Amino acid sequence: MDKEILLDVKGLRASVAGKEILKGIDLTIRKGEVHAIMGPNGSGKSTLSAVLTGNPAFTVDAGSATFNGKNLLEMAPENRAHEGLFLSFQYPVEIPGVSMTNFMRAALNEKRKYLGQEPISASDFLKLMRQKRAVVDLDNKLASRSVNEGFSGGEKKRNEIFQMAMLEPSLAILDETDSGLDIDALRIVAEGVNKLKTDDNATIVITHYQRLLDYIRPDYVHILYKGRIVETGGPQLALVLEEKGYDEIKRKYDNNAAE
Repeated sequence: MDKEILLDVKGLRASVAGKEILKGIDLTIRKGEVHAIMGPNGSGKSTLSAVLTGNPAFTVDAGSATFNGKNLLEMAPENRAHEGLFLSFQYPVEIPGVSMTNFMRAALNEKRKYLGQEPISASDFLKLMRQKRAVVDLDNKLASRSVNEGFSGGEKKRNEIFQMAMLEPSLAILDETDSGLDIDALRIVAEGVNKLKTDDNATIVITHYQRLLDYIRPDYVHILYKGRIVETGGPQLALVLEEKGYDEIKRKYDNNAAE
């Protein structure tokens, strides 16, 4: 029996400031799957995550995207999040003066309100925070501080996965979460992602490097180049890229375009 489709993207084209970046993306993600998207700088990886999550700087020029059977592109960014879409940023921002506790409780209650649920009680919220902190070994002192303020790069990324654990999205997009992480932080973040994986959710891992995929094993690897997914395969495709780099991809598809 086929797994239920979570995200279905067809012919997606998008631009920023009048320049076309995505040139026809087709991507289908089913529940329980992990998809890795790899490609050289400027290929459109982060643009794809921004378009899916509703960044207003980008304009959708053509194509469609359905999420849980609903038209994703018609939703406001906050409603995409409430529906279960989560983005872990490459460079998480600091929010001085806003405690992690208040930030997460507000985010969780906004989602519950959208779903027609009652606000979570203070005691239940604190209990949930304790449970979810353990997923990524997040220190209680960090959880009590302002959002990402004074955090190291690894602490910020760990905090992102903690937020993911709290919100329990059905589709998480990790945009170069491995950027700037040492091997210990990388392992902790990846283990957190793996602990949160279920048969009912899915993950998109955007990365340049194979090393993250040693910890988060993908079902599918897609190579994005010049705004298009040019190749799709299993985990072995990432190993080939690691060995040969992107030069062969560039030569192959630049030559095809020239012809």
